[in-house]
Amino acid sequence: MATPSERVAALGLVLPPPPKVMGAYTPCLVVGRQAWVSGHGPLLPDGTLVRGRVGAGHDADAGKRAARQTGLAILATLVATLGSLDRVARVVKLLGLVNCTPEFEQHPHVINGCSELFAEVWGAEAGVGARSALGAASLPAGMMVEIEAVFELA
Repeated sequence: MATPSERVAALGLVLPPPPKVMGAYTPCLVVGRQAWVSGHGPLLPDGTLVRGRVGAGHDADAGKRAARQTGLAILATLVATLGSLDRVARVVKLLGLVNCTPEFEQHPHVINGCSELFAEVWGAEAGVGARSALGAASLPAGMMVEIEAVFELA
């Protein structure tokens, strides 16, 4: 069975640089056997963010792609903090926010972009945890999605 790091390589995933800290927080805090990852946005390899509002010029699938990119940014932070994704035993919880119009209702579909990525990396059981998906009137820097996560460490 492949390790998470081997799956990332086999999938040809390109991780963006770990996001820079832009305030009074830490990107990832390890407490006991858990890693708590602060809210991340859809950071691209060139350091820019996917911006926009789902329901206003962007559809649910564009949001889903942004959520997948956000998952890649979370993976980059885990590697920077832990040294390897292989230290993660399972996904415990995701909280996803979608920058969207008031009438948009497909928040779970959007956040599936991150959830499905993590299932590819850690497998269907360990890669899927509890989750909430919510809409937001705006997000920092106009980013399309923000996701925070909790992981159990091996």
